[in-house]
Amino acid sequence: MNARMMTALGLALGAFAAAAGAQTIAITGGKVFPVSGPPIENGTVLIRDGKIVAVGANVAIPADAQRVDASGKWVTPGLVNPGNQLGLAEVGFGADANESHARTPDNIAASFRAWDGLNPHSVYIPATREDGITSNLSIPVGGLVAGQGALIDLLSTSRADMIVKAPAVMVAQITDDQSAGTGARGQLLAKLRALLDDAKYYAAHRAEFDRGQARTMTVPRAELEAMVPVIQGRLPFLIYADQASDIEAALALAKEYGFKLILGSAAEGWMVADKIAAAKVPVIVGAMNNIPNSFASLGTRQDNAALLRKAGVTVALMGNAGGGDEELLNVRNIRYEAGNAVGYGMSWDDALRAITLVPAELFGAADRIGSLQPGREANVVVWDGDPFEFATHATAVFIRGQRQTDTSRQDLLMQRYKTLPPAYEGP
Repeated sequence: MNARMMTALGLALGAFAAAAGAQTIAITGGKVFPVSGPPIENGTVLIRDGKIVAVGANVAIPADAQRVDASGKWVTPGLVNPGNQLGLAEVGFGADANESHARTPDNIAASFRAWDGLNPHSVYIPATREDGITSNLSIPVGGLVAGQGALIDLLSTSRADMIVKAPAVMVAQITDDQSAGTGARGQLLAKLRALLDDAKYYAAHRAEFDRGQARTMTVPRAELEAMVPVIQGRLPFLIYADQASDIEAALALAKEYGFKLILGSAAEGWMVADKIAAAKVPVIVGAMNNIPNSFASLGTRQDNAALLRKAGVTVALMGNAGGGDEELLNVRNIRYEAGNAVGYGMSWDDALRAITLVPAELFGAADRIGSLQPGREANVVVWDGDPFEFATHATAVFIRGQRQTDTSRQDLLMQRYKTLPPAYEGP
């Protein structure tokens, strides 16, 4: 193929892509839950160029629009999971396919950008997407300060295309002494305090540091530089803490250093819900566990999310909050977390917000995802019933206006064994 033919082909492909991107889609007749406003009966969501352009009961539909009939169905924003290692770790390959854990001598990896190792073609992503999850906070784990996480849309195109916001958060934990490289909780907190002190000093004395006239620091420059947006309140600091006393310690640190705290896990959060609410600190929790998995979470109870919300705490719900080896596979459990939260006292509306708009707000992306409003990304899911019900399925999933039709590994296995060979003998 000569250069002229290649150029012509390139122009044709570009025109085709532009035409595809300009597609107009109208999702009609469903019960629409914008989240940012009240439900709309017999509503329409109009999508153009990957964006939502109109939502309502009397939306004019262009003649050239592709219609998706949602009559008798429910329409919601794509679900947003606020924290796991989706796209950073793969199934069955151990450390060879795990990009979520930076190893450093001091267990502090603030400069680690987890999304640099993000795999757009992870086998977990299609299965997650099929259950209506369209965005995920992919975060590092391990150590005292694990590093920076990114908010991504679950596309399977390229790493750059997936990213909604990066960095979206700095991640740390004050629950596991061993992971932090310390022998006691007091030592762990002292180590974190020293890091915050150094970052605060460094931010105010960069010139002296460059001249070699600064005081001795506990970590290298890259870690200090990464912590500056945290200490200045520009990047949220997601700290995982379960024990009530650890939660109080995190609240005290946030007040002293002025950083923007988000609490993660918070198994005993209900015990200090009034203090969390007074500090106006949001919490990311689950609602499917009532059994402690460590000494630090002896107060675990299944209505934790509901009690926190009742106290006035902003709550986001995370899929498979119990962790374990199946955590990535079960990101889809986020809607069951929401259903359980409702069963244990949270309102249905709060539960839907907790897996859509709330996480989008926490990570600075509410202007793009988390609700059905004009100007937002067209991350939209059509359900054949209440999404919190176990038997409900997502019948159509759109991410940035593109309908997701790929096949997951689970689909392939189901198709393979759906028809058993004639010679098969059952148990």
